[in-house]
Amino acid sequence: MSHVVDLAKELISRQSVTPLDEGCQSLMSDRLSQIGFNIESMVFEDTTNMWARRGTESPVFCFAGHTDVVPTGDLSRWHTPPFQPTIIDDYLHGRGAADMKGSLAAMVIATERFVAKHPDHKGSIAYLITSDEEGPFINGTTRVIDTLEARNEKITWALVGEPSSTHKLGDVVKNGRRGSLTGHLTVKGIQGHVAYPHLADNPIHKASPALAELAQMHWDNGNDFFPPTSFQIANINGGTGASNVIPGDLNVMFNFRYSTEVTAEILIARVLSILDAHGLDYDIDWVYNGLPFLTGDGPLLEATKESIREITGYDTDPQTSGGTSDGRFIAPTGAQVIELGPVNATIHKVNECVNTADLELLALCYERILEKLLC
Repeated sequence: MSHVVDLAKELISRQSVTPLDEGCQSLMSDRLSQIGFNIESMVFEDTTNMWARRGTESPVFCFAGHTDVVPTGDLSRWHTPPFQPTIIDDYLHGRGAADMKGSLAAMVIATERFVAKHPDHKGSIAYLITSDEEGPFINGTTRVIDTLEARNEKITWALVGEPSSTHKLGDVVKNGRRGSLTGHLTVKGIQGHVAYPHLADNPIHKASPALAELAQMHWDNGNDFFPPTSFQIANINGGTGASNVIPGDLNVMFNFRYSTEVTAEILIARVLSILDAHGLDYDIDWVYNGLPFLTGDGPLLEATKESIREITGYDTDPQTSGGTSDGRFIAPTGAQVIELGPVNATIHKVNECVNTADLELLALCYERILEKLLC
């Protein structure tokens, strides 16, 4: 059995449902310390983080990822117990197999091989690992980055092991992500009896034209790297549950996934302008989930594309689609950021799995990237 698969199985067997780590980072740090890494555990509230570094010089190549996984869901729908890693028809099954314990195993094995071949490599290799990526992401990577920034410890290149591939390993890498901005809107009315609407003020009726305008708004055209900004209503709630009561409030949660053509401040100003134009009485709170970022042509993207081509025999497609990742906390420091990991078809699903051969290929890609950047 592959060393990568063996380590992936060890990681999967630990029930690290966010924000728990359940010893995953200790397993990784034990192996990394044996090849010269200095290990630093950073625990913030309920979250365990690991900063590991081999070397003291720049450039700094950082593997970034998370040991936490999403809940299993209905256990009766799993073919095998989700924390009992099982290989079925060359696929490793278990929660976290693709997102992202398979990537973590590939990182460690690739690093061990690289250091054995190149013990005097230039620069430094680092690991930034958290147990708070699938949760509220408050005490994870963002807190580690704050700590590193405070002591002026800079990452040059970051490779995040998120499952970026679509159909086969390495066919897609993420070289950027859209920004994410969430609005929590409360539209105020006056509660009353439906038979006496003149004595009440229905916030659903009042807000509907404004929400329709927001949903139909063309925010921008995107650009060569990002699709146009999108606005989506995620949750909407109003009323007491009774059919004869006009509600007093309407609560709406919406989200922007936005390109670099706009800023969060521009989007907020346009939303407030529309709400005000419709004469609404409202409160609104904003949550900044992440800024858009882009890693264009440069050493990291070129090394990644060349490595995938050399290992797999085909070209990769850099994209900025999909959701957010912890790369959004690393990129603002000036680091180049790439996401490369397994096929994402089963992530967050029951019977999550990853092709075992892909894990070995992934380790080879990671090792080749290290060689191109640090040799």
